[in-house]
Amino acid sequence: MIRGGRSYVTSPPSFSNDAKKLLVCTGNTVSVFSAATGLQITSLEGHTAPVTTLIVVPASTPAQKILCYCWTASLDGTIRHWDFSGPELLKTIDAQLPIYSMVIPSLLSEPQQIDKRRELSGKLVAFVSVEDISVVNEGSKELRGHIRRFNLAKPRVPRGDTLKETAEPESIVISPSGEFFGICHKCKIHIWDIPSGGSRHAVSRKMTLHHTKVINAFAFHPTERVIAAGDVTGRVLIWRGFGNRKLALGNQKKKVRATVDLDNPGVRGEDDTESCTTWHWHSAEVNVLNFSSDGAYLYSGGREGVLVVWQLDTGKKKFLPRIGSPLLYFVWSPDPTLSSVVCADNQIHLLKMPSMEILRTISGIKTPPSLPRMYEGLASTVAFDRSSGIAALCTENYCVQLYNLLNDRGISEIQVCERNHQPGDEITVVVTAVALSLDGSVMSTTEVKLPEDGIGGLVSLKFWASEPDSKTFTLSTIVYEPHRDARVSAIAFHPTRSMAVSTSFGGDFKIWVCNSDKKQTDKDSSWICHAVGSYKKKPMTAAAFSGDGTVLAVAAENVITLWNPYKNILLSVLGTTLTPVTKLCFAGKSEFLVSASHFPRPELSVWNTSKLSLSWSYGLRIEAVTSAVDSSAFAVLAVIPKSFKTDESNENIFRGRDGAILLFNGSDPKPVSIWTVIKAKGGSISFLEGDKSQLRLAYVNGSREYVVFDPNSDESHERSAVDYDSLTGLEETGDAGYTSLYGQLPDYDKKRMEDVDSLATPFISSERPWETIFSGSTLNFPPLQKLCAEFFESLMEKRTAVVE
Repeated sequence: MIRGGRSYVTSPPSFSNDAKKLLVCTGNTVSVFSAATGLQITSLEGHTAPVTTLIVVPASTPAQKILCYCWTASLDGTIRHWDFSGPELLKTIDAQLPIYSMVIPSLLSEPQQIDKRRELSGKLVAFVSVEDISVVNEGSKELRGHIRRFNLAKPRVPRGDTLKETAEPESIVISPSGEFFGICHKCKIHIWDIPSGGSRHAVSRKMTLHHTKVINAFAFHPTERVIAAGDVTGRVLIWRGFGNRKLALGNQKKKVRATVDLDNPGVRGEDDTESCTTWHWHSAEVNVLNFSSDGAYLYSGGREGVLVVWQLDTGKKKFLPRIGSPLLYFVWSPDPTLSSVVCADNQIHLLKMPSMEILRTISGIKTPPSLPRMYEGLASTVAFDRSSGIAALCTENYCVQLYNLLNDRGISEIQVCERNHQPGDEITVVVTAVALSLDGSVMSTTEVKLPEDGIGGLVSLKFWASEPDSKTFTLSTIVYEPHRDARVSAIAFHPTRSMAVSTSFGGDFKIWVCNSDKKQTDKDSSWICHAVGSYKKKPMTAAAFSGDGTVLAVAAENVITLWNPYKNILLSVLGTTLTPVTKLCFAGKSEFLVSASHFPRPELSVWNTSKLSLSWSYGLRIEAVTSAVDSSAFAVLAVIPKSFKTDESNENIFRGRDGAILLFNGSDPKPVSIWTVIKAKGGSISFLEGDKSQLRLAYVNGSREYVVFDPNSDESHERSAVDYDSLTGLEETGDAGYTSLYGQLPDYDKKRMEDVDSLATPFISSERPWETIFSGSTLNFPPLQKLCAEFFESLMEKRTAVVE
């Protein structure tokens, strides 16, 4: 089982002492990356909830730079001590409360010696931000965020001393010297000094700085009493000489007492600071603030995706522009020529300082695009290359990201729209679909330029050819308005030929072929329209090729039609569903076709194309369908109904999970396996068949986290206890096919038995059902044997013997 796609940007990363490794919080684990290659080396596993804090124990001498120790804190309520060179877990401390942030001042303020004496002396004290809901009653306004002091020398810490209570847990910031720490809460910054000696009985002194706007971030100067803060309006404030009255020692207070009554420029009220300077360049909130190691420069960043470098003495600035995503963290390494900037699009850039050149990027799966409401549930933003295990994912900056699911690393990005994306811009272009051919050699995308005030709007269909050497795609063909002014609803590729089909809500579908089949060079290859089809002017909502490519299934709203893709001939009408079909998929090379409908009545149906009949169906909302190439196995991703999850018998099974993957084999309505999953809405699944000896199933959830596993292995511990019997209540038992259109035929067997038993009338005339049973399409008739028998029987009069 392979897991990946986790967020790299939930907490700030940390460099090792030799600056050769970068430690990143990734969900319940800590991933260790090589700073030289950007590849993952190892991981620290043990926490059962997301890791929120990561602290590398700094080296006090050059000889100790080879040591690799760190502390982690998690929402599971534990603090753990690691040797990440192994990796090896050294110690676990139970804090009994979810930890959102943690600092250990003594690691910065005192030389570190790797022995046990410090812990036994009680000097290893941590200040943590926890959430305590035990004192909060339902509906009350009591504060659940607490800043507390813990002694890390004990395996199970007591409640601890509470320094501050807030409505929600806040992030703690510590000064590089280890003398001060603080939190920002609304328009205030609360600062505490750290008692010398590290005694857990010493009292921390507190002061507060005030501002008129909400403060997002702040940072301490490495050597001076200077604080920089950024607010929601984009301003950067510099407070100099803070705490000279409230946080100074006795002899220091006497020196500054004479200056208290002097005018302090920019200082509000009774704030204990000498001056306050304001700089303004950012147009939106400031999220990132950090001083250089010598304190001469201040680095700031925010929503614009630009890193700004301020010269602290003069206020002059320079920039690292076009990062392309809002900035979240800026972290220095022990090597002054190396730093990292963390972006909201799940990327970490390693920078060469002071030129700020991007050396390499550690890329996770980028966030999905924000779609207008009209496209929710209709866009197909994830596609899979089954042979290589690569996923193509639409991203927020109008790109398609190629991501290797087997190695959990990004490969490249393809700019779909020629447009400079600015974070926070109004959405004007939407990439509504991406599809890959079976061998991964061709990609197709559709995009919609949204109309402005009801005027304009443009739909584009693009075909891209792969470049194996550069592991990317280049634009081959662009088709403007492929279906007049109608939106494209689906794209599907032929399994063996350079052929594709696009369907539209305008009532037609088009078959496209690549002229490279006509022995032209790849450079001159392009895609042209081969045929156009429609069915009763109904919106075409889904399409799929059969396993051998000889049949094309197209959904005309709620009618499923079968076509010859080479001659563009309608072969037959398979049947109708109660609601419009949104997804079609052939079960491998078998005769079974899987269809899924969403609103207003969800339905999963399996059809037999050889008999033109419905095999079975469930009343499930299906997010994705996939099938194996060389077998009749197929899998669906279903969103579990709320009524089914709230059932007492199923409550322990789902445990907050909202979806399930069901694996079927051919026409058997009983699932082979069922796995419950989280974040099923907006998720995708696909079989990966690069290794012929092993069939794997990939699931990407709505948050772009994924898991790749062997569906036939008993070691797949995600398999749920849900069984087939629990789904029988969702199985459709209503009429389908002929009976859904014309109703049930009379039960002639029952009528015949009643006639035999009746002695009242010696002669009985049969009904004349042909007046209704022949009014309809021949494709929807019952079996011929039953139909003919009933028809000829209705033409004859039967005489029954009279018992004397």
